[in-house]
Amino acid sequence: MNDTIDRAPHIVAVDEGSAARRHGIEVGDVVTSVNGIVPRDVIEWQRLVDSDHLSLSLTRSGVEIEVEVERLPGEPFGVTVSSAVFDRIHTCDNHCEFCFIYQLPKGMRRSLYTKDDDYRLSFLYGNFTTLTRFTEADLERVIDERLSPLYVSIHAVGPHKRAEMLRNERGGTSLRWLKLLIAEGVEVHAQIVLCPGVNDGPVLDDTLHRLLEEFDGLSSIAIVPLGLSKHNTEARMRVHTPEEAGEAIDLIDGWASRFRSVTGRSVVHAADELYLRAGRLLPGVDAYGDFEMLEDGIGLGRSFTEGFLGTRDDTRHHDGGFFGSVDSTAYVRALNPAADTSLRQPAPVPVGLSVTRSRKVEALAILTSELGGAVIGPLVEGLGDDRVSVLTVPNRYFGGNTAVAGLMTFADIIEAIGTGDPGTRYLLPDVCLNGERFLDGHTVDELSRLHDVEVMPTSGSALRARIQQFTGAPS
Repeated sequence: MNDTIDRAPHIVAVDEGSAARRHGIEVGDVVTSVNGIVPRDVIEWQRLVDSDHLSLSLTRSGVEIEVEVERLPGEPFGVTVSSAVFDRIHTCDNHCEFCFIYQLPKGMRRSLYTKDDDYRLSFLYGNFTTLTRFTEADLERVIDERLSPLYVSIHAVGPHKRAEMLRNERGGTSLRWLKLLIAEGVEVHAQIVLCPGVNDGPVLDDTLHRLLEEFDGLSSIAIVPLGLSKHNTEARMRVHTPEEAGEAIDLIDGWASRFRSVTGRSVVHAADELYLRAGRLLPGVDAYGDFEMLEDGIGLGRSFTEGFLGTRDDTRHHDGGFFGSVDSTAYVRALNPAADTSLRQPAPVPVGLSVTRSRKVEALAILTSELGGAVIGPLVEGLGDDRVSVLTVPNRYFGGNTAVAGLMTFADIIEAIGTGDPGTRYLLPDVCLNGERFLDGHTVDELSRLHDVEVMPTSGSALRARIQQFTGAPS
């Protein structure tokens, strides 16, 4: 029974005015079956509870009870469960050299070291799967239930190179599932983590050639540079030189043109970080369509810039945070290491704190990462107001080439601010927070006791509006 309970959905919230509340369902109840079926995951759960009549088997404080739920017309069931997967996450059995989870510092929460290779979390949250644990039964379910889109890590198409990079023999054959998924009309987005001297240059050329020939139905291909922390132990993993980043961009641009000529679509994209590391200007708005690939670091800089300039609304709303969802109370997910390079944009959890002190504000300092500073700095300088500045926060906690705002920590922010200025309000991007907590475990409240802090949505539009509010400039 204990194993059954461990693999069952636990109820963590019951909404007011819901059918569940009216029928006495409580927080802490464990659902062992719905209409006689044991749900495997939240996908199946949502399908089962989408009914006017529900027969629930629950365990409450060790006692088994049965509840019959009759929903009124338009009445929500109103239950939040504790995780996205009830029958255990399909953990990743690859051992990629570039895995960012292997590069995390010791002593963080256990949940942060979880990595998955689960197609269900790919469908639900956009996690990348390598398909090395994919089965015939999984394929049948994806097709039958139309679990689309999915997100697949490629890295290399050549069987030997892919198996080498994943350190898994199944890596050489698992892309057969990708062909079948595309053939069945499943929307698939691919990612290549580019490692200098490993899968760039001729290997990348071969990979994109094969993808065009064999997988031309892919919806997108995001090419992102290796994320490297100071805790890396893999000898051949290193960061791109500016010259290597430029060569990669040139190769990617050539294949992007070929894909457009063959498929009629913009499929292949280089991540912003490659342009910034190469010292090149980011592509224009037309290169990114509707900016569908922001969470892969594709178009973030351009989107932010256009939002700041007022040419588009770049305000985005998200449900999770970097690693935060692995130990949240609702719809828990784990992270695939291939999904989290140093540039992958985390998704912030909204934070209730806005302004923490009432003293007069004489200046604004925008806290951001080194890569963020490369984008935001010129925009702020263009305002010509020395009361508004950008404070770049070097990432010493993770080190390496970790330089995105989503990985800023409390300790690094404190070091960057130093003694601070009593008249300065520090604008903190919400993308580095899980609720009100930083990755190193400290909270916004702790920061606000030391400095005047305001948490801001991570968007150019929001930042420009806040600056205009401060300066009194017309919108």
